[in-house]
Amino acid sequence: MSPLFKISLETLPNELKKGIQCLNEYTILTTDVKVEVSELRFCYDEQLVEDRCLKITKDGPIWEITYGRCIEAFRALGRIMAGFEGDALVESCEFEMLSLQLESSRNGVITPDNVKAFIRRAALMGINTFMLYLEDTYEVPGEPFFGYLRGRFSQEELRDLDRYAEQYGIEMVPCIQTLGHLKQVLQWSNAYDAVTDIPDVLLANEPKTYDLLSKIIDAARAPFRSNRIHLGMDEAFGMGTGKFKTRFGDQDLFKIMNEHLDRVAAICAEKSLKPMIWSDMYFRLGSKTHQYYDLDVKIPQSAIQSIPENVDLVYWDYYHSDQSFYESYIDQHRAMNKEPIVAPGAWNWNHFWTNIPYSLARMIPCMEACKAKKIRQVFMTTWGDDGMECDIYSVLPVVQAFADVAYSGAYDEAQTARNFEATCLADFYDYTLASQLDQAAPDQDPAIDYSNSSKWLLWDDPLIGLCQPLQAVGSYRSNYKKLAEQLKAAAEKDNLGARRLHFPAQIATVLALKCDCRKNLVDAYKANKKEPLLQLATTEAMALKLELEKLWKLHRELWLDTYKPFGLEVIEIRYGGQLTRIQSLIDRVTDYCSGRIKSIPEFETELLNWNTDPEAVGGYQRIATPSAIF
Repeated sequence: MSPLFKISLETLPNELKKGIQCLNEYTILTTDVKVEVSELRFCYDEQLVEDRCLKITKDGPIWEITYGRCIEAFRALGRIMAGFEGDALVESCEFEMLSLQLESSRNGVITPDNVKAFIRRAALMGINTFMLYLEDTYEVPGEPFFGYLRGRFSQEELRDLDRYAEQYGIEMVPCIQTLGHLKQVLQWSNAYDAVTDIPDVLLANEPKTYDLLSKIIDAARAPFRSNRIHLGMDEAFGMGTGKFKTRFGDQDLFKIMNEHLDRVAAICAEKSLKPMIWSDMYFRLGSKTHQYYDLDVKIPQSAIQSIPENVDLVYWDYYHSDQSFYESYIDQHRAMNKEPIVAPGAWNWNHFWTNIPYSLARMIPCMEACKAKKIRQVFMTTWGDDGMECDIYSVLPVVQAFADVAYSGAYDEAQTARNFEATCLADFYDYTLASQLDQAAPDQDPAIDYSNSSKWLLWDDPLIGLCQPLQAVGSYRSNYKKLAEQLKAAAEKDNLGARRLHFPAQIATVLALKCDCRKNLVDAYKANKKEPLLQLATTEAMALKLELEKLWKLHRELWLDTYKPFGLEVIEIRYGGQLTRIQSLIDRVTDYCSGRIKSIPEFETELLNWNTDPEAVGGYQRIATPSAIF
């Protein structure tokens, strides 16, 4: 695309120069002032800082951007690139902290170049804080097993990312774990047995635990300018029930939690750090049903009073579609004498492509509740549960909408689509179309009714068919064929982000074959029709194997382009297992049709519907086999 806007580096404020010069992938911008196109001029106004405001005016071929903070200057640039009605625009961000948390720990560690690409896109959206989620994927001096063979970030890589974010006015904040979610580290019992309570949770009340935590907090904060740190501490299920119970006996869980938090908060205070933690453990412990989202929760006043004053609580909620629930739970947090930070989520976990409609139907009411309740700090989470199979770039439409709601009165899908095309160099509607990989029943609304059918259809064993009863319709084949054709066409469009659609297009191609493959084979087997049975095995099942092999190689290419190579082995083992089982399917059917074997017992077993909650289908281990030995 030819340039549409030029920016003079000579007149550009110094604080913007480095960031502007790094936007070379946005070809509609040029710093060549000789080009005859519209000119963008930037003007700093201190009075706009407090209200986090930007102003845009147009006078003929001259656009003037007036800003207080750097991040609003880049948001304004993104808005001009996207286009809007009229010759003037004023926007203000309703939140002091508008942040994106980027998953970089659950198997896939994003390469520094891709983190930088996310930072550029976040800047043009107006996002002023950027968190990297790092369970063990950062270098800790003196701890060689911390992030061992996981593609951890080096200290220098993180320092470079912090410097890069700074040129856009973005604060980078480390997001780590200091209680639970540490199975990746604690599995190395030769190094960490002394600080392990249960396989996923650190041993509270053990001096060596706090020596280790002091070391990892030092390592996590060292590369960053920020004095803020997210300490995690969510979902510490089983805390106090392992080695802790053996050594210290049964203790009140609130007491264990608060004493541990108090010691970690003290470490942070010594290092002049401002910590935050997820709030869910307090609510789970106060709920009779041990649920986070329990409106009848009773948290003892003594436990509330024992939460360290210097610790912020993060209320995370990815599940509710009604604004009133979010408002009620914000009030519940305020009743704990804390002003919560609120974190909605982009549903990219347990998917191959972010479930965009489902995410928007939850994020938007969450953000509207935050605005109504005058929350000051919010961040969008992304997660890589069960292997980071999802293309992380597919979260960006949700992130764009998140930013747009923060800067505008109400969500405007058409404007968000234009903004997304400008900031992310991709088509919002094509990316949303790819969410149809997860097919819902005809009577269900994909924005309301959850599905991750692409995952369980792909990894379901082709001989055993454990997940076959979960198919809510007779056949998804025509839907997936149509989707594959649409996505293949979209992947050829002339925009930088289009190429990523080859991945969901190939998944749809595979699922169009796989969704009915076993069913058709079983029908022919039970009808004792060996000729059509053999034909299905040598045509349909073989075609499935060939298309799956293409998908494996495409996924491998995408992975190596996006993440560090560590973790790819997890993904490839899954593909290898599926390819092997399809070949076994073909061989078994061939043997049966030739008379070498008398039956196929897997085809004779009655399948049962073992799951009624789509969100509880689970991950690969549950999907791939009925066996608990895996």
